[in-house]
Amino acid sequence: MIGTLRKFSTSIYAKIFLGIVIIPFIFWGMGGSIVGGSKNIVVVIDKQKYSTQEFINFAQMMGRANDKMNSDEVEDLLSVFISEKLIEQEVNNIGFILSDKSLGKLIKNQDNFKRENNFSRVEYEKFLLKNNIPATIFEDNLSSQEKKKQLLNFIGGGLQPSEFLINYTYNKINQKRNIELLNLNNVFKKKINISNDQIKIYFENNKDKYIDTFNSVKLLELSPKRLIDIDEFNNLFFEKIDEIDDLLVQGRELDFILKKYNLGKADLFTFDKSEKEINSKSIEGLPKGLIKSILILSAEDPTNLIEKENKYFIVEKFKTENIQKNFEDENVRKDILLNLERTNRRKLVAELIGKINENQFTKSDFDKLSKNENVAIQKINLQNSSDNKIINDEIVNQIYSHPEKAIIVVNDVFFSKNFLIYIDKIQNVNIDINSEEYQKYLNLTKLEITNQLYKTYDKLIKERYEIDINYQTLNTVKDYFN
Repeated sequence: MIGTLRKFSTSIYAKIFLGIVIIPFIFWGMGGSIVGGSKNIVVVIDKQKYSTQEFINFAQMMGRANDKMNSDEVEDLLSVFISEKLIEQEVNNIGFILSDKSLGKLIKNQDNFKRENNFSRVEYEKFLLKNNIPATIFEDNLSSQEKKKQLLNFIGGGLQPSEFLINYTYNKINQKRNIELLNLNNVFKKKINISNDQIKIYFENNKDKYIDTFNSVKLLELSPKRLIDIDEFNNLFFEKIDEIDDLLVQGRELDFILKKYNLGKADLFTFDKSEKEINSKSIEGLPKGLIKSILILSAEDPTNLIEKENKYFIVEKFKTENIQKNFEDENVRKDILLNLERTNRRKLVAELIGKINENQFTKSDFDKLSKNENVAIQKINLQNSSDNKIINDEIVNQIYSHPEKAIIVVNDVFFSKNFLIYIDKIQNVNIDINSEEYQKYLNLTKLEITNQLYKTYDKLIKERYEIDINYQTLNTVKDYFN
């Protein structure tokens, strides 16, 4: 790792660790990404500014950095990020204290750092080197997490749920349900016919959806050989990196830096958000995630220093252009067809739900629909709320939120799966207080009550602090995850 080759006190190395959040016993790594000189701020909480890179680091900690997320999912993740930062401020404002002695005991009690059941300084040092984390950073974050734990215990500690609530939790999870299921897609496919004219009209009315935005950038890897003429990551190399980073903060452009350090010419790339060039070819030879980091650069701050996979790159985004896709493009037609089919399915589902809500669709109508459309009814016995052997978890969860004898329509978010379901019978269950699983469901019930308390507290502190979201920057972040 490059980090082990230089002193912890040198400036850019310290910057790599800014924004790291470490949950005790779960170590996600650093994310391998810094953007120097960036002015992108996604949210301000009581004058404290948080950058897009901090948010992306948080996404990585949550295991979402490489996921595709829609707009709502990114906003939900931002809400979690804000809640985390609010809790940090609450910890500081309330004044929870963790002494050096207590922190030392906490570290010494971690199984990761023990050898033959005793704390081993060697194991501790090995851990820090393996994860490329300075002791001060690790201990500060461990202290921060312990203080948050104290805050959460302060809010929700001491709860003891009643036997009734424990049984309620057990029954909610383990009750058996007999259902009758009719696959609506087999009904809809007879009613949905998309013509070529409809596809053309949709394209003309939604041309903006079929525009590719291409970014043209100049990119140069700052290797030791190129920067200091030797193949060694030494202090001189990192001093040069720091100098370049400072120049970028001052607003210097790429050409100025190339000339000042005699770096030659930068490579030119043009790509879209799918990381492909205009000819639809993938760009090879670049570290994973580098293009994504380039895409979030703003027009006001186009020149940046980016670190990926222990390599340093100076990049300048110099042009953005929109290119209209053609109606005859196979992918365009496929997307239009899917959208039109989804729209028709959504309309048919809405009509059916309307009849059910107005009590105009009974069990006899359920059976009649099956007979008239020649679509078989499937009888399923669900053993519990996790029984996904036949239908997936998303559909099962919807079924378990309705009462016996109800007729419901369930579907996924994209209306690709649509079912009409009759809940024929619910068999409730109880747990004996002497059961081996009783403690498990006591803990689950306590957790659910505690989570409700946390949500109430979360709402309270959100009202206590001034939160200003930069929606222009947030839209850029949404493009990053899209």
